[in-house]
Amino acid sequence: MSKLVTIYGGSGFVGRYIARRLAKSGWRVRVAVRNPNEAMFVKPYGAVGQVEPVFCNIRDDASVASVMKGSDAVVNCVGVLDEIGKNTFEAVQTEGAERIARLAAEHGVTSMVHLSAIGADAESESEYARTKAAGEDGVLAHMPNAMILRPSIIFGMEDEFFNRFAGMTRFGPVLPVVGANTKFQPVYVDDVAAAAVMGVEGGASGVYELGGPDVNTFRELMQEMLQVVRRRRLIVNIPFGIARLMAIGFGVGRALSFGLVRGPLTTDQVENLKVDNVVSEGAQGFDALGITPTAMEGILPDYLWRFRPSGQYDAIKESAKNLKA
Repeated sequence: MSKLVTIYGGSGFVGRYIARRLAKSGWRVRVAVRNPNEAMFVKPYGAVGQVEPVFCNIRDDASVASVMKGSDAVVNCVGVLDEIGKNTFEAVQTEGAERIARLAAEHGVTSMVHLSAIGADAESESEYARTKAAGEDGVLAHMPNAMILRPSIIFGMEDEFFNRFAGMTRFGPVLPVVGANTKFQPVYVDDVAAAAVMGVEGGASGVYELGGPDVNTFRELMQEMLQVVRRRRLIVNIPFGIARLMAIGFGVGRALSFGLVRGPLTTDQVENLKVDNVVSEGAQGFDALGITPTAMEGILPDYLWRFRPSGQYDAIKESAKNLKA
């Protein structure tokens, strides 16, 4: 019988790519998510019954254990960029990660892959980064041979980075950013998935920092995005002090609306944007895994074309301009 892997958060941005790769490799894939009915799109990744979405609440031992039963490997892709209700940074990224690892050890699971982030740092001013670091410690305490992946900002068709800012270009001549000089090393989502599969199949363990072939400032990334969507916008850097005041205001509005109104920025995100998000010198990365990372210029046009002034017809219109009367 084929081996079974449980992917916590397997319908998310990165999780779905890992699920697809493992299904193609012949694994039976159990996709553990909060809303299985919204994850039915993963079922066609394999043969009938090979990929199944199931309900799981990673804040609950019994729930995590029930979907882990019979698994040969587990992958944890669950994380939050913003706290919502009971899904706090601590509950999800520290306690949740540790819970999965602890139960995996108790159930005799052979291998575990944990998705963290390059910014994971126990001394960080950001709670997101601190809880990511604590989550790594919790995983290694129970599964010392686990693979921990620390990607830089991840891009791909479903990303919430380039898609978000490309969408903003539709509404005005100015594109505001916070931390325009902060450096990033964007990594393609399917490259991260390829690394995760190696960990699931026992080909690698340890901590790996994953970054693409290029390092760019936030401003440079926005300039490249603007070229792809063929729009001219003024990129305006918002100083960190002003950004923090704005984030505090958004937080007050959110509190007064009992969480119904969510601002575009939080104070914790401002703290994160102060720190470069690139692979550390001497860190293990794609080279150690034998993976050649994919460049952004080969991928961004494949999904950002829809933000061009004329969408899919933009290239046709440009070609038409060159026709002689």
